[in-house]
This record gives sequence, structure tokens and C-alpha cells, in this order.
Amino acid sequence: MAVIGIALVAFIVGDFLHSGATFFHRSRENVATIAGENIHFLEFQRAVDQMTEVYRIETGQNDLSEEIQSQIRASVWETMVNDMLLQREAKKIGLTVSSEELSDRLIGNNIHPIILQRQVFFDETGRFNRNILLNFLSSLDMVPQSHEMAMQLQQATNYWMFWENTVKNAILREKYDALLSQSVTVNSIDARAGFDARQRMVNFSYVAQPFFLISDELVSVSDREIRDRYNRDKHLFTQEASRAVSYVTFEVRPMEEDFAQAQEWMNRLSEEFRTTDDIVGLINSNSDVMYDGQKYSETTVPVMLRYFAFNGREGDFFGPLFINNTHTMARIMEAGIMTSDSVRLSHIYLFPGAEQLADSLYDVLRRNRNADFADLARNYSQVQQTAVNGGEIGWLVENARGIDREFMSAFERREGEIFMFRDLQGGTQIVQVTEKTTPRPKVKLAILERRVTPSSRTQARIFNDAKQFAVSARNVEDFQTLAEAEGLFVRQANNLNENTERIAMLPQSRPIVRWAFGANLGNVSDVFDIGDQFVVAVVTEVNRKGNIPLDRVANQIREELIREKKAELMVRNISEKLASSRSLENLARELDVNVREAENVSFASFTFGASGFEPFVIGSAMNIAMNEISQPIKGNSGVFVILPTSEVIGTDEFNAELEIAQMNSRLRHTLPFMILNDIRNNANITDNRAAFH
Repeated sequence: MAVIGIALVAFIVGDFLHSGATFFHRSRENVATIAGENIHFLEFQRAVDQMTEVYRIETGQNDLSEEIQSQIRASVWETMVNDMLLQREAKKIGLTVSSEELSDRLIGNNIHPIILQRQVFFDETGRFNRNILLNFLSSLDMVPQSHEMAMQLQQATNYWMFWENTVKNAILREKYDALLSQSVTVNSIDARAGFDARQRMVNFSYVAQPFFLISDELVSVSDREIRDRYNRDKHLFTQEASRAVSYVTFEVRPMEEDFAQAQEWMNRLSEEFRTTDDIVGLINSNSDVMYDGQKYSETTVPVMLRYFAFNGREGDFFGPLFINNTHTMARIMEAGIMTSDSVRLSHIYLFPGAEQLADSLYDVLRRNRNADFADLARNYSQVQQTAVNGGEIGWLVENARGIDREFMSAFERREGEIFMFRDLQGGTQIVQVTEKTTPRPKVKLAILERRVTPSSRTQARIFNDAKQFAVSARNVEDFQTLAEAEGLFVRQANNLNENTERIAMLPQSRPIVRWAFGANLGNVSDVFDIGDQFVVAVVTEVNRKGNIPLDRVANQIREELIREKKAELMVRNISEKLASSRSLENLARELDVNVREAENVSFASFTFGASGFEPFVIGSAMNIAMNEISQPIKGNSGVFVILPTSEVIGTDEFNAELEIAQMNSRLRHTLPFMILNDIRNNANITDNRAAFH
């Protein structure tokens, strides 16, 4: 019985530990916890991938920089947090968006501005076109005829689902904000106070003695006073976790032997470049720039090759020439070419499955010279963006990137010629060349470019230098001393948080941030391979989340106490001088300052003359009797003595209803942000993004 009992306990405990380990493993896969709800990393990444695709479609950019990708991740995070919190709050009060509502704001008579602003649904006039939107949505139901078409349909579907979800949450936000804004209102007492604050406008003459005119040596602040003030205001000195690092870079540049080897290699290759029959293969095997058969005009050919290209004959050879660390050779493949730079095209596009109709239209256009291409495009083309304009695509520039090769064949065709082809998506393009620019002289060049780059041996040397530096520097002091001895410039990166994507101008420097948050004060990193340089860093500051330590804010508190003590001295001194001078002019002479003016000051003012933000001074000044010199008043920038010189009382009648409406309007602009901040502050958000990116 004892053995069986022990075995059962072991089984239960083992199962519990196994379950706990599984739970722990899953918890580590959460990118965040928001109001008790976990967000799995894959869910977050799917949202990032979706927004990335949307960005590519909206901008036409495929290669996104590190900075853009960082901005997308940050945008997804903010959107996800706000949407989850909004949906949670809306659910508590039963607030929803019905399917009928959503449909009306997406494709109905009350389309949401978010959809109206999408350029994908603009026509040739640059305006939103509902028919283009409806055609786009209809195309999502097409049966794909190829893998490429299926991929494009999936991309289009993801694009639409992103904006549909965005609109849905925007409607929910509008409802929630409207509901809350109607529940908070200005009362008649607030309205009267706001109205009265603007009615009395006063002009002042004043003398201000700035704090900086008084030497700090006239006052003293003890460590005890600083500590007492810190303890009193400790709640004001809080911080998020952050790090600061110093770092040096070792640039990976070619050395002399790299230049010599590149020159030797180019000299050997130049003879083969002159004589080979397989120039395309030679270039594509050895050049940094592939051969694409491009025709160069005088405006598109590289400047250094212009004279050679348009004054030589087929087979002529140029180079090698060395400029900007790059060796260049060129050979004329074809000269005396006369072609247009641009062609103007119109088309009729038919989706897959309409091949028979396409053949019929093509046959009509070829056989019947009187057939109106524009009219047929308007009636049959299934791309409404061009169909409404008679199928006109516009001007196509020669050598344009990302254009179907069949379209580029238009440059070899006559004006008015019509041709047809099937595109990669399985659709049919019937194209007419409607106009061509005047032909210009062009030449085909075979260009071989080879930039001198650091060899693996050079990279190894520079890496070893960086590695030796990292090993020798054991702390911050060693780091600085070694850097000075080796002539390395030490850069500083402050206030790094866990999700900082990039340090200064260092590309792909996220690994350094992650290392810094796992290191201790004074730790020196290993070598980071960052782009075309090696980086070594040292942690110079570690700040934990919570209260800022006294030693880091002591100087700030000292300055505050110094200003307060200066103010006490200045108030006593000015009071004594004021008792004898009895005028602002005399006081100004004694203090060696000027009498200044502050005009049209009211209780609603934010600034006092040229002295800037001085709310306490304004409040005190508005209570001084007319033509009576005030006692010294301590402000933000110094000590003031004020004389009201004139006032104007407004004659407007108080309209409580109008005043309340205006104040409520201003309140409704700020209230949603205030509420959102409160919701976020109370949501207990745990951000684990730093563990994944």
C-alpha cells in the first residue's frame, strides 16, 4: 500500500510539474498581456505581416527599410492595444456594430472616410469611385486559374479585411466617444466662469528680475534639504526601465591589398571582355550589375561613358576605368538605334475564363479598321479604372521596372498597332499603341562594374581588432582609455528602452539593445556585426523601473531649492528698494533692468507679456487694484513687480447656452484621449515585445 501510495503521489506531482512546464512555456510565447488577456507572438506577427502587405499595396514599395518595418511594428502594437481595450470596454456596456451598419459604412450610401481615402479605389480624376470599389470586391470571389493568381487574390483579400476591421473599430470608437462625451458636460457655473475670465482685459507695466542675475554663491543648499525634498516629492521622480551605452565602431573598408587584387583581377578580365562571344555570360558572372539589354540614350547613359557610347562603333571597347572605388569596362553591342523613349497605350482587359470573347474582340479590331477601340474598352474591359477612359493606360517609359515584358514590346511596334497576350494571372490583355514619342539615337552597351570590397582576410583582420578591444576593455574606464589610445570615437546612446529598435544611425542595431538589457553596469559586449562595421559597446547606465535614485535627481532638486532661496532674497531686497523708490522706473534703475509691458492679459491668458508661461503671476496680477504697484511676486523665471495701467471690460452679453456649447466642443476633442489614457493606465499592460524583436 505504501509503495502504491508513493507511486500515485509521484505520478500526480510529475503530471503537475509537466503541466506547469507546458504552461510556463506557453506563457513565454506571449508578446503581451493586456487587461488579463494574452496576445500570442504568432497573433502579433500575423497582424504585422498584414499591415506590411497593406503598406506595400498603398505605397507601391516592396523593399521596406529597417526604419519602416520598425514603424509598422510600433503601429500594430498601438492599434492592437487600443482596439482590445476599446472592445473590452464596449462589451461591458453592450455596445456593438451591426452587420447592416458596417455594410453601409463600407459600400453603402454612407461610406466611411477611411475607405474614401484609399487610392486603390480612385479613378483617373483622382477621386474615390464606388464602382471601382465594388469591382474590386467582386474580383475577390473569382476562382484562381494559377498559383500566382491565387496569391494575388489572397493578398487583395487580406488588404480588404484589414480596412474592414479598421472601419469596424473606428465606428465602435466613434460610438463609445459619443456616448462618453454626452455623459460629461459643462454646467452654467463653469460657463459663467469661462465667460468672465475673458471679459476683463488688463494692460500692465512690470519689472522682472530674473533668477540668473543673482549668483548661486549667495545661497547654500545642504544635502539634508535635498534629501527631505526628494522624500516629500518622491512620487514625481519615477522612470521606466532604461539603459545607456557607449560604443565604438570598426568600419570594414578595403585595404591596399584589396585594391591591388581588384586591379590585377580587372586587368586579367579586360582581354576576355574585349574578345568573348558570350559577353552576357561574362558580365552576369563577374559584374556587380547584371546585363539586361537596356538601350541607353544620351540622358540615361552613365556620364563617363557618354562620349564613348555615341562616338564609337559596334564592338568598340572602353576601360577599365577606376572611379569611386569601382572598376568599369564597357563594350558597344549595338549602335545606330532609333527608338522612342515613351509609348502611349490603351488596353482591354478580360479576366480568366473570357478567352473566347477576347479572341472575338481581337479579331474584330484586326479585321475592321473602323472599329472603335475606346468604345469596345468602355463596353467590355473588366478593369473599370481604365475602361471608363476608353481603356487608356497612359504613357509607358522605356526600361521601366516591374512592367510585364509583353507591354515593353510596344516600343518595337508601330503607332496604331494592336497586339494581344495572356498575363501571369491568366487574364487577357488586348493592347493598342496609340502614340509614340519622337525616336532618339540610342545604343546598347555591355557594362561590367566591379566595386572594390573588403576581402574575407581584411574582414577577419578588422574583426580581430574589434575582438581584441572587447577582450581588453573590462569596464567603462578601460573602454574609454583604450578608445582614446586607439583613436576611436566613443559615441553615447542614452534612454534606451526595451523596445528601442535602432541606436542612432546604426542599422540593424536591435541586438545591441537586447544585449544591454541583459547586461550589468560596466559590462562590455562581444563584437556585433552591424552592416559594414563591427561594434563594441559598454553599459554606462542601468535604470530600473520605479523611483529615480536620489543621486540622479539631486542636481535638479538643488537647482529648485536654489531658485526658492534666491526668490526669498530677491523678494526681501526688492521690497526694501520698493519702499524707497515708489515707482517702477526707479525700481528698474536700481535693479538694472527695464520696465516692460504686458498687454491684454486676462484670467484666460497663458503667457504674461514676453516673460512666457507665468500662471501664478497672471493670477496675482489680475487681483491688483488699478494703478497700484504690487508687492514682489515670485514667478517661474524670476521675481515680478506689477502695475496695472488700464483695463477694458467686455460688453458682450452672457449666453449660457452658447458658452456651454463652445466649452463642450473643446471638451469633446480632449475627453476621448483622456479616457483612453485612463483605460490604458488601468489595464495592467505587460509588454514582452523585447523578447521577440
